[in-house]
Amino acid sequence: MDHSSQPLAVGQKTVSHHESHAFRPHYLMAVDPKQLIETIYKYSSVPEWVEEHVRTTPFVVVRRDLATGHEIPIGVRGKERNQRWASFCHPKLVKRIITPSQLLTRPIPTSRANATPALRTLDLLKERWMDLDHPWGPGGSIGFELATGRHVVKPESDLDIVLYARRRITADEAKSLCARAMDLPAVVDIRVETPVFGFSLREFASESPAAILMRAPNKVMLGTDPWAMNLPSWIRMTPL
Repeated sequence: MDHSSQPLAVGQKTVSHHESHAFRPHYLMAVDPKQLIETIYKYSSVPEWVEEHVRTTPFVVVRRDLATGHEIPIGVRGKERNQRWASFCHPKLVKRIITPSQLLTRPIPTSRANATPALRTLDLLKERWMDLDHPWGPGGSIGFELATGRHVVKPESDLDIVLYARRRITADEAKSLCARAMDLPAVVDIRVETPVFGFSLREFASESPAAILMRAPNKVMLGTDPWAMNLPSWIRMTPL
């Protein structure tokens, strides 16, 4: 039976596979390992570690790329820093979606907080950003560990933060957020996701109104307005 038309659960909310906001860059997804392995072997060059990872830790991350209604661009994360593999996944293989903001409620064991400055930093940042009304949460290794329970965060790891901003953030707001993310046990790297682009909050705070690096689904470009919806013709937006 094909379940591709049924909704997926995102926390306490259900969303249809055909809603464009269902899958955003940096979302983590629990997948069916057997079916995903069968799917990825359609590609000729699959690293050996990919199958082992998918079987033992069946989680993937949504990456920024062009997508269709039938495939989600995903990344598979291995044990080593250089083990990253890009692929695609059909929505019907997804069992659960975990957003970065949902990970803010996951408890951090004291032993892990003591061993990893980045996890301690997350707890402190939650206090400093209590008034922030944009959805945000940990990405990278911190998000992966909180979602899966696997100890992948290292003592030298930075804290990657993803902030979803549908409405415009001013340069002053960006500067305030960056200032409150300073003087913490670990370096904080803040990535902002608008409906169209991804960019560095720190670069935006320091360079605005000058051009910054903005990442579209199929291009990287310099621009001054990450919330611009009048896109150049070479940026093709294909909703999921």
